[in-house]
Amino acid sequence: MRSDEMLTVPEVMAKLKVSRWTVYQLIRSGELGSVLVGERCRRIPESALNDYVTRLCEEAA
Repeated sequence: MRSDEMLTVPEVMAKLKVSRWTVYQLIRSGELGSVLVGERCRRIPESALNDYVTRLCEEAA
């Protein structure tokens, strides 16, 4: 297992300052990687969030 911290959807919402709907839309579209823990617990590896933000910054440059 990688040493990534696993973030909850509310934690990602706070970091990106976006709505729950937006986070789930990013997950559904494949732009933001996530894993399912059990049947209902969605977790986002911190590295996936960092990769997403890096891509946004590169696209904006």
